[in-house]
Amino acid sequence: MPRHTRLFLLLVITSLLGCQTDSADQPVPEVPASPVSTPETISQTEAERAEQAEPKTAAVRQFRFIYAGTLSELEPGAEVSVWLPVATDTHEQQVLDREIEVPGEYVIGKEAGYGNTILHFTATANEQGEVPFQVVYHLTREEALLDSGADVSEEEASKFKIGTTFVPTDQQLSEQILKDTVLSEDPETAGRQIYDAVNLHMKYDKPEGEDWGRGDSVWACGNGFGNCTDFHSLFISVCREQKLPAKFEIGFALPTERGSGTVGGYHCWAKFAVDGKWVPVDISEADKDPTLTDYYYGNLTENRVTFTTGRDLTLNPAQQAGLVNFLIYPYAEVDGKIHTTFRKDFRFEDVQ
Repeated sequence: MPRHTRLFLLLVITSLLGCQTDSADQPVPEVPASPVSTPETISQTEAERAEQAEPKTAAVRQFRFIYAGTLSELEPGAEVSVWLPVATDTHEQQVLDREIEVPGEYVIGKEAGYGNTILHFTATANEQGEVPFQVVYHLTREEALLDSGADVSEEEASKFKIGTTFVPTDQQLSEQILKDTVLSEDPETAGRQIYDAVNLHMKYDKPEGEDWGRGDSVWACGNGFGNCTDFHSLFISVCREQKLPAKFEIGFALPTERGSGTVGGYHCWAKFAVDGKWVPVDISEADKDPTLTDYYYGNLTENRVTFTTGRDLTLNPAQQAGLVNFLIYPYAEVDGKIHTTFRKDFRFEDVQ
């Protein structure tokens, strides 16, 4: 090969090697890989979308509820007339079985105002001046969800617009609770505005010696605290003033933990009508736990049992001492006078 040709090739090779060395010294930018849509990823995405689109499935709890106690501080041998509320099937619960243990004969009937089922018996106080009672329920309870409320009949809608002794509709409570709020023409939005206004106005508190617990709307509005009956009575009064049908339900709340244990006392909530459906609210529970404020507008947990609805009750058979404010604890009369002293023994047992 001629000398000038060899020289030319050497220069070309050197040049090429130099270019490769310069490129290796520079950082190579990383180009993000484009996502590849495999059949698996497409399927997962569609499944996630479908899951989000599906309505929430209501939680269900099956348990026994023992409604038991003892009327006490009676004169031995005194004749006592006793009425007990009876839990029955509702939109959210089904009673599977019921066992009744009371002294003497009993009858079960319904009161005319709201159709509540009531057990009545007459008993003689024992030597200790006591009358025991026990009703054991086996039932299932379903979570109440905003979009699956029970139907509201025209009769109910009319009935639950009318005021009662402690839940009046002629006291302009709306002005004090809603203040400058312009209530929406949409019933569901209006219900939320009332719910929030009552929650802002009220505080869950039960100081000794105060008149909380009667479910007195006027008292609750003026004092700004109370228990569940006070919260929901005020809510119902404002709803009814705004021509929204609203009703009172009372029963018991169960601990969220499954198992067994005691239940200290009653719990109540309210429902109002939207487009022919009942929408539940539990404002006192929302006040206790603000993280659940949105949930308790339109939803109720499955951890409860309903016994009765409504206020100003005339029992069956009729009592002698006047209208009953609400019925959840045993109502008793001796010689036509109310006897209120009793020991509670309310319990629950979850069924696996």
